[in-house]
Amino acid sequence: MSTLFSVNLNKLALIRNSRGTDYPNLLYFVKKLIDLGVKGFTVHPRPDERHIRYQDVYDISAFLKDYKDIEFNIEGNPNEQFLSLIREVKPHQCTLVPDSEDQLTSDHGFDIIKHKDMLSALSHELQGFGTRCAVFIDPDIEQIKAVIDSDVQTIEMYTEEWARAYSNGKNDDNIDFDEVKQRFSDCITLASDNGIRVNAGHDLNLDNLANLLGLGHIAEVSIGHAFTIESLEQGMDNVVRQYLEICA
Repeated sequence: MSTLFSVNLNKLALIRNSRGTDYPNLLYFVKKLIDLGVKGFTVHPRPDERHIRYQDVYDISAFLKDYKDIEFNIEGNPNEQFLSLIREVKPHQCTLVPDSEDQLTSDHGFDIIKHKDMLSALSHELQGFGTRCAVFIDPDIEQIKAVIDSDVQTIEMYTEEWARAYSNGKNDDNIDFDEVKQRFSDCITLASDNGIRVNAGHDLNLDNLANLLGLGHIAEVSIGHAFTIESLEQGMDNVVRQYLEICA
């Protein structure tokens, strides 16, 4: 089974915002990436709008109305401002992330055990108006068991630990790559065997993605930081082609 490759647009928006203009124009790159074969886009609007702005969400959503086969995924902390946006835009997927308002980047998942009722209720609500609700979680088997015991039907596994172990595990005695690999595999397998859709994201790149996908079926990956850097190094067309081949 193939994996959906979703491009996270945050870094392009950050470059744009650094000059106070509309260059690079996000919709131009959305269209370019669609033409190259990309089937999904992810944004993570934060309260300070330092990269993706709330208006971007409306603009991208409106633009994608003409592309029925392209998925739009909006990530964020489920505060009232964010949830109001989701209720209005009704994207294909919403990924709930436990970020603080001033957080630099996502660095941990939700504790499903602690927040089971709240996340189950939000999952029901979003699914009620046609939005798949994913919850960002750590690669922990107890969290997977808690997901199974909840009404959450989709997770996004936080993969920073995978990326760090894959990159450094062979040269760092403090990192047991085999243990990390087995834990990720166990989490993916247990979730999939119980009907939970598994997405993944954070610090994935051309080097470490294929081995992660080899552990079990991952429905979707969202990649932005590495994608932007790799596109500068190798050319966007070439990088998209490589990701689509890995995800095929």
